[in-house]
Amino acid sequence: MSRRVTDNPEEMEMDISRVASSRRHSDNGLPYVHKVGVPPKPNLLKEITETVKETFFHDDPLRNFKDQSKTKKLVLGIQAVFPILDWGMSYNLSKFKGDLIAGLTIASLCIPQDIGYARLANLDPQYGLYSSFVPPLVYAFMGSSRDIAIGPVAVVSLLLGSMLQQELDPVKQKLEYQRLAFTATFFAGITQFVLGFFRLGFLIDFLSHAAIVGFMGGAAITISLQQLKGLLGIKKFTKKTDIVSVLRSVFVSAHHGWNWQTIVIGVSFLAFLLVAKFIGKKNKKYFWVPAIAPLISVILSTFFVFIFHAEKHDVQIVRHINRGINPPSVKEIYFSGEYLSKGFRIGAIAGLIALTEAVAIGRTFAALKDYQLDGNKEMIALGTMNIAGSMTSCYVATGSFSRSAVNYMAGCNTAVSNIIMSCVVLLTLELITPLFKYTPNAILASIIISAVIGLIDIEAMTLLYKIDKFDFLACMGAFLGVVFQSVEIGLLIAVAISFAKILLQVTRPRIAVLGKVPRTTVYRNIQQYPEATKVPGILIVRVDSAIYFSNSNYMRDRILRWLTDEEEMLKETNQQKIQYLIVEMSPVTDIDTSGIHALEDLLKSLQKRNVELVLANPGTLVIDKLHASGFPDRIGEDKIFLTVADAVMTFAPKMEP
Repeated sequence: MSRRVTDNPEEMEMDISRVASSRRHSDNGLPYVHKVGVPPKPNLLKEITETVKETFFHDDPLRNFKDQSKTKKLVLGIQAVFPILDWGMSYNLSKFKGDLIAGLTIASLCIPQDIGYARLANLDPQYGLYSSFVPPLVYAFMGSSRDIAIGPVAVVSLLLGSMLQQELDPVKQKLEYQRLAFTATFFAGITQFVLGFFRLGFLIDFLSHAAIVGFMGGAAITISLQQLKGLLGIKKFTKKTDIVSVLRSVFVSAHHGWNWQTIVIGVSFLAFLLVAKFIGKKNKKYFWVPAIAPLISVILSTFFVFIFHAEKHDVQIVRHINRGINPPSVKEIYFSGEYLSKGFRIGAIAGLIALTEAVAIGRTFAALKDYQLDGNKEMIALGTMNIAGSMTSCYVATGSFSRSAVNYMAGCNTAVSNIIMSCVVLLTLELITPLFKYTPNAILASIIISAVIGLIDIEAMTLLYKIDKFDFLACMGAFLGVVFQSVEIGLLIAVAISFAKILLQVTRPRIAVLGKVPRTTVYRNIQQYPEATKVPGILIVRVDSAIYFSNSNYMRDRILRWLTDEEEMLKETNQQKIQYLIVEMSPVTDIDTSGIHALEDLLKSLQKRNVELVLANPGTLVIDKLHASGFPDRIGEDKIFLTVADAVMTFAPKMEP
């Protein structure tokens, strides 16, 4: 047996006691058995420091600052806030070529989308373009993702629009509505910035992947249904978003409210956009086809409407987009009054959803290109750009998956592609906006439908059903909540089900009965390994969770129920009764005082049944707390083992027949 030399008296004392204990077993004629070592008593301050560090600074963000001069630390600090100053030093013409092509490509996609998404938020078209000018510029300087494309997105636009119109009428109270939108955007940015600055990014992980899939799918259905107004040329349309109200509004207006010219324009170009999307998906070399298709659709449809004067036949058109760059809107934000709290509530919700989408997109493309993405830095960058956006007439912007995918496939190398896109949007605002006067609303509806249809991920839903039925339930709950009630209700259901799953897993941990796998000394779950055999007279269970106040009583009661069932079965078959209960504690990462009390109650119950309690492989944290409570003295030091095999090897020969 290998030994190590140590100068630490505490460790030497622990090693001596361990060896002495092992020798006692050898003297009794039993095979060599390892004992569980008791770790040195941790320093309280050090323990708290380590806990805080692992919770908030697990990625060690200050590691680059170690052993650096003050000047170097200042430079690194500035580069940490503005990553462009870091990667910009190695930027070259070759990278710029890729960024230029990518920037021009996503600009051709974002311009028509932005006009449509602004309508989802019940805002004038120019606000969508404003939101693809200032926020991408800010993100390019502060963001750490090389691939994410910034701008308005469908889901956040719909969420913002539906929540804002519950407070104000976007037509009758247009100015107040716009001011509330800027206020909500400001607080969305504040929420994102605070989460990143205080390193609370882990909070967005509470919204599970399954809930997000369902929420996005439901939002895509809702957005598509909302576009029927523009696609069919309906003038009077419900303000509600649930599927029943929307379909009722559509069919009620079928006899007198539909416009056949609008339907021809909308459906034909929708078919064109879907075919273009199919071509791009089928062959990655033609990624530019679905990227440029929306702009081509806008140009062609606008030309046809202008030539044939379709607006005179009740074809609804954009009519007017304000020319020029973003006007300042600092004075428009509500910093007091009744709309302050409403703006905060709407902004916080919209900001969290925008944050979840952006971080998920950023991590996806970072994994594809094999580089690290700092989630907290991303939150600070996203928050800053939305704060700046709220002061320059923008509404909530975030990472767009469709645009980011095009950006990635177009060969972007850095965030300069966002700067290129912003420059194109600037030129559009200054020179081209008057040309959108005759753009039909039907084409904007077609562009939005073709963009959001990809959010309905049937494959992911099918996989959820196959893997985890509870995840599928969370997915369907969020999906149906959005479709049949509202975006807010669907979001609430998604969060509630995500928390319910966490609570269920914490309060009802899995407890398995173990058996010996043939021809090994390994003990595993008898349900997973049916060939594993139980040891006569010994019941072995494994607790697959930390033991806390929330599950300690369940753990105690479930183990006793296992024991009762086992004893009844043995009694019926006249087999040897249970004399030892071994609890395998390898998966038990932690235990609190309630958990220790539950073990003490379990010990008392077992003593009344003449069954001895044995623990196997408690971890460092667990054994430390057990010793602090004095539990090993009550159970006996010789009842705590390193492995289940050691425990069985020790007690099996001692059992009464």
